[in-house]
Amino acid sequence: MTDAPATPTQTDPSATGGGIGADEASLAGFEGPSPRASRRLAFAQQELRLISALVLLLGLGLFLALPFVLSIGSVVFLPVTVAVILTIVLSPLADRLAGLGLPNVLSSLSAILLFFALLMLSLTLILQPAAALFDRLPDMVKLVGSRFAELRDQFGWLAKMNEELAEVMGGSGTKVVLAGPSVLQTLALETPSVILGVLITFLMAFFMIEARVRMRRHLLFDRASFGSSIKAARVLREVQDRVAAYILTVAFINAGVGVVTGLGAWAIGLEAPVMWGGLAMMLNFVPYIGPLAMVALLGLFGIGTSETLIWGFVPAALYLGLHTVEANVITPSILGARFTMNPVMILIAFSYFSWIWGVFGALLSVPILLMLTAFFDHVGRPNLVGFIFGEPLFANNILAVGGTPEEPAST
Repeated sequence: MTDAPATPTQTDPSATGGGIGADEASLAGFEGPSPRASRRLAFAQQELRLISALVLLLGLGLFLALPFVLSIGSVVFLPVTVAVILTIVLSPLADRLAGLGLPNVLSSLSAILLFFALLMLSLTLILQPAAALFDRLPDMVKLVGSRFAELRDQFGWLAKMNEELAEVMGGSGTKVVLAGPSVLQTLALETPSVILGVLITFLMAFFMIEARVRMRRHLLFDRASFGSSIKAARVLREVQDRVAAYILTVAFINAGVGVVTGLGAWAIGLEAPVMWGGLAMMLNFVPYIGPLAMVALLGLFGIGTSETLIWGFVPAALYLGLHTVEANVITPSILGARFTMNPVMILIAFSYFSWIWGVFGALLSVPILLMLTAFFDHVGRPNLVGFIFGEPLFANNILAVGGTPEEPAST
């Protein structure tokens, strides 16, 4: 019995996976994620946006509540903040002294003592001539009052109009004036707390500078991954370099302003030119408000010591011209684009920290703003405006594990 010849069977292309249908089916799998994966991705994006909204609300609440906490606890928080800034500024000097062969404790102590000596020298140059002029203060006040009385007589029609308006509105009433503490009583009450705060600040700064090497090692080597250690090192270096370089550069610029102001005061015959130079240097650390206060002081002193009203405004006008050149030509050319900050942010930081800590907050506002700017430059700045219109709060999309936000990660 012979076998019948095998006849070729016709196979279905769809059954074997070949042909055009198989190619289309295989290509259809690469057009995009499955509907289930798309729903999971959309849910994850909504969850991330909800978490970002909660983080934004918590940040806003912290921004509004922080002034009350810091102002109430200023005895604790203000020395810590000043000590941190002093540590950032003086750590490079301590590193230089340690490189010369000094032990770590001696180099840290030397950096603190050098800064304290410069601070005391500056205050002595300002306060010693001011104490000599304090005895002449009543006569100067009387002369300033007489000058403004002359101006009031020239604009007497404004005073008459004010009186007529007061009569029409019926604004005459009894005024009650409460007696407050005198200047000497205020100084006697505040001096012990100020001295204690200064001692605590310098002691804390000394211990922070002395422990700077251990703090760096702890920050760099106690991280969970090598990438986080690199990021921590970059943040630490950027914050220290930016804040220290800014403060030292501005200090040299302000010292130049003080020298020019002192020479100008000596040239036009003002008393105590060293005092005016020191005041110009110290007040120039406070942005915007410090130079305005310097103009007001020079104007009042000039009016109180000059023979004519026009000549009394000359010192203030000269300083205003010097500040205009320094703020618009010299400082931008020296600092460059690295330290360029938004003036609106400077004013917000100035008003915010002045509200919390007064004069000390005004002096610390720009260094704190620099620290926050350097930190957010590395960590990532929140996209507040874009978040309102549906964009992520931060530029780095944490959902993209293996690819970009537009290209989902392949499994």
